[in-house]
Amino acid sequence: MARKNYVLDTNVLLYDSQALNKFKENHIIIPISVIEEIDRFKKDMSEIGRNARYFSRLLDKLRKKGNLSEGVDLESGGTVKVMLTNEAQRNKLPQELIGEKADNMIMSVAMFLTDSDREHKTIFVTKDVNLRLKADALGIIAEDFESDKVEVDEIYSGYKQVRLSSSEIDQFYTDGSLTAPEQERKFYPNQCLELIDSSNPSHTALVKYNKASNKFIKLITPEEPIWGITARNREQQFAIDLLLDDNLKLVTLTGMAGTGKTLLAIAAGLLKSTDEGVYKRLLVSRPIFPMGKDIGFLPGDIQDKLKPWMQPIFDNVELLFHGSGGEDKKRQGKGYEELMKLGILELEPLTYIRGRSIPNQYMIVDESQNLTPHEIKTIITRAGENTKIVLTGDPYQIDNPYIDASSNGLSYIVERFKNDDISGHISLIKGERSELAERAANLL
Repeated sequence: MARKNYVLDTNVLLYDSQALNKFKENHIIIPISVIEEIDRFKKDMSEIGRNARYFSRLLDKLRKKGNLSEGVDLESGGTVKVMLTNEAQRNKLPQELIGEKADNMIMSVAMFLTDSDREHKTIFVTKDVNLRLKADALGIIAEDFESDKVEVDEIYSGYKQVRLSSSEIDQFYTDGSLTAPEQERKFYPNQCLELIDSSNPSHTALVKYNKASNKFIKLITPEEPIWGITARNREQQFAIDLLLDDNLKLVTLTGMAGTGKTLLAIAAGLLKSTDEGVYKRLLVSRPIFPMGKDIGFLPGDIQDKLKPWMQPIFDNVELLFHGSGGEDKKRQGKGYEELMKLGILELEPLTYIRGRSIPNQYMIVDESQNLTPHEIKTIITRAGENTKIVLTGDPYQIDNPYIDASSNGLSYIVERFKNDDISGHISLIKGERSELAERAANLL
């Protein structure tokens, strides 16, 4: 198979600092403008800044092996080359695109190689949609960087319907479990299932598949509401089971706004940490991405700075304390501030999670669709002994400019962990926040 030229845009390397290893035995071209742009990000303290610094060090290490302007061999079998942009290359661009803009200078390298290197097919790789459109208009083959992509329309839902005979469903209710039928296709570990009577569709049972015993088992159904919260639909029943199952160390909940992802996770976390004492504390975090224009500097200490970002968490906790009509007198008068003073509830930005070990905690990462696969990996690998991690989010509501519904960390983890017996997933469908919120989510 003939080798190809892959011209990489800056955003590919900021998204994945190890992207050089993802192109096998092909030639990787790094335009000099990319090096300039990487240099601008290297002081950033975010994941983007870390990726910029890592790539700079990697390229410096490769420089010691040979001349980057001529090409240096990679462990993958390919080569990497840093290519200068000259006047002749820039002049190949249409008049509208000629200038000092880095994107256009990077694209001029791809255009030059497309015209001059007929021996190798040249492909321009960028995560910028508009840049791919420009490249296509110029006759340059352009692709997205898809090393961690999943087909969002085919993402594992965690739910399946199984049609059985009336006697089999009756047997499940009698015995509390049922051996999975052999004629069915394979089930995923901890998959949530609805058993439906073939002759009477109203005769059903909600179950979970246990891989070790190859049986359908009963869902965990608390006798009392969880901090005043009860399941309002089928998917929420499944979610409560996954959240309360201590054998599951990773749970992912996806769904549109108002489906109850965060509220259910916090309620389960409070039950497990404050009431049952299974975990030492409830740790809640979320990535910091503003919706709309950022308001800039925030005064005060770290708690003051975090408050605007964590307000959705505070709202949910307050609802759990005061939204149940006050039936539970034990919790009257308490709030998130008291829980934080007692050390039961801890809020922390993901910025400071690198290098930590988090044992014996119920950890919720809200809005995790805004994280890259690498960031999600960093979080999960922080989990110490007896820690449970719950990731919640909506893959269709993304504020991070470097990822989309297919390449975000939440979608990636759902697909990667669907065969693992210590994880569980369910997609929540029906909005329960209010009738208005449900209609807005569906119509707008």
